[in-house]
Amino acid sequence: MAVVSKDVPVPVDRVWNVLADGWTYSAWVVGASHVRKVDENWPAVGSGVHHSVGAWPLVIEDVTRVVAATPGELLELEARLWPVGAARVRLELVPTPAGTRVVMTEQATKGPATVLPRAVQDAMLKPRNVETLGRLCALAERRAD
Repeated sequence: MAVVSKDVPVPVDRVWNVLADGWTYSAWVVGASHVRKVDENWPAVGSGVHHSVGAWPLVIEDVTRVVAATPGELLELEARLWPVGAARVRLELVPTPAGTRVVMTEQATKGPATVLPRAVQDAMLKPRNVETLGRLCALAERRAD
């Protein structure tokens, strides 16, 4: 399971507000190039962000769905990229004296990546997820809620 974390000097609610705004998804998720639609009840369990991955003309359209959500604490997603597969992504928000620690955990759940040894999966996912958390935290720092 690939686990990365980043501290950001803003309150938990500022980070949560970025996560709760599905239209920001392509701004912080590495690889997502365009958000086509956000379900009205996002980030309720079962709701989705309908997104595109890749650069034109090699674009795949898919959806990421909420598996679990606790406002201000946790957002767990099933991120799909069919036919490549799917992954479970967990974002935990932990209050710290200086702001928020964001902990991101990702594990392949469907597709070819599931047969790779865990160490190989982690080596592939961690650099991408470090960048993803950097983008998420930068958005939270700039957000004026």
